[in-house]
Amino acid sequence: DDPTITFNTIGRHQSMIVRVRVSSNKSPWLCDIAPGEIFSVPISHGEGRFIAKEEMMSKLIANGQIAAQYVDVHGIASSEVAFNPNNSDYAVEGILSPDGRVFGKMGHVERYAPGLYKNVPGNYDMGIFRSAAEYFK
Repeated sequence: DDPTITFNTIGRHQSMIVRVRVSSNKSPWLCDIAPGEIFSVPISHGEGRFIAKEEMMSKLIANGQIAAQYVDVHGIASSEVAFNPNNSDYAVEGILSPDGRVFGKMGHVERYAPGLYKNVPGNYDMGIFRSAAEYFK
């Protein structure tokens, strides 16, 4: 009955740059980001599909625990594999614990450094580590 991470519906490993929209900033990790901001994030996984029953999804949404969602070129949450490479329910890319201190996400924001991805446009610096460090000072 609990939410879980399972195999991608495509049945194989996915490695690409995706776009994610921050849905909630009720977390020290996201406190410097406005909901609605979109970031380009590298992903690399074969078991990244977030699934949960409708009742649980409603609770997560109501509590502001859906932190980020996979989005298309227009910034709209998508279930299309080109944008949501693992076919996560509700396009969930990241979730928060009820108090916001635990942030689980599929994208690899740690794989960003200035000068990388020069030929792939997008905003790559989510700044989650900076935000958390400032919050916990």
